[in-house]
Amino acid sequence: MADSSPNKAQAPRQTGAFGTEFISKMAVAECIDGVWQPARVVPVAPISLHPAAHVLHYASTCFEGMKAYRTPDGHTRVFRLDRHMARFGRSAQQLYLPFPGEQVVESMVREMLAECDAEMPEPPKALYLRPTLIGTEANIGAAGAPSRDALLYVLGSPVGDYFTGGAKALTIKVEEEAMRCAPGTGQTKTGGNYAAALRQVIEARENEGADQVLFCPGGDVQETGASNFFLLKDNCLLTKPLAPSFLDGVTRDSVITVAKDLGYEVREEDFTVDDIQDWIKDGEAFLSGTAAVLSGVGYLLCRGERLVVGDGSMGPHTQKLRQALTDLQFGRVEDRFGWLS
Repeated sequence: MADSSPNKAQAPRQTGAFGTEFISKMAVAECIDGVWQPARVVPVAPISLHPAAHVLHYASTCFEGMKAYRTPDGHTRVFRLDRHMARFGRSAQQLYLPFPGEQVVESMVREMLAECDAEMPEPPKALYLRPTLIGTEANIGAAGAPSRDALLYVLGSPVGDYFTGGAKALTIKVEEEAMRCAPGTGQTKTGGNYAAALRQVIEARENEGADQVLFCPGGDVQETGASNFFLLKDNCLLTKPLAPSFLDGVTRDSVITVAKDLGYEVREEDFTVDDIQDWIKDGEAFLSGTAAVLSGVGYLLCRGERLVVGDGSMGPHTQKLRQALTDLQFGRVEDRFGWLS
């Protein structure tokens, strides 16, 4: 399915925006009638799909998002690769997609990184890695059946800050009616979840100047369209406990671990929009995710009001946690949790 013909390769858009530029090669592997073929590293190029491919009609797709960093010793390290591979496998299982195994995907990632080492960005940039798995069986009658054929590929994208403006505090719209995704697929990293949230995010951005939307159906705080949500005050960190309705973020887990290591009390509890309104009067809020890393929230658009979080800037505790996390990711401090590999 992967077409690596040089005459068909297309140069990436050189806009500099997050995720629009790519290194020159990608790792690919194909599953044909349930049997995985040997993986290979090829030039980045368009892929060929039959118009009846399962993914195009029934959204049989999942992916991962993780980052590789150039550490001070000159090596390239991937942050929490094992955790991402485990989640990738769970997503594939949820969608009944063929999966070659975590070790195969990890080997594909490492081989691609080795061949493209000269293209690895230097700090403060990182290489965003996007393993993607799609169902490719040509069968438009398979709405209730899994795809026996699949394509797995890994892209690499040199990136800086996800949100425009870098580490500035964000404006978040609080959405109390719509859900981000179907509860049963909340912990699956599938494209359909992001499509389901797209309208609310775009309308909030275009009509109200928001950077993201925090989904709180019925007042129950869950997550934004692409990140987990935290509240922080004094020595206490608050976030919603894991549930089938939202993604178990790897960065979320990393933030919780780092916070405990720094002496913060971590509370994983359900909380409401009313609780947020009370908390932010003298507290902090932030988002976490592989792309966003750890981004402070300065304003909430909530129930027709524009509410200030603290003083409207990234708070000192948020800055402290962000610095501690990025120091670990870039290898500037001892890897005391064994997260870089």
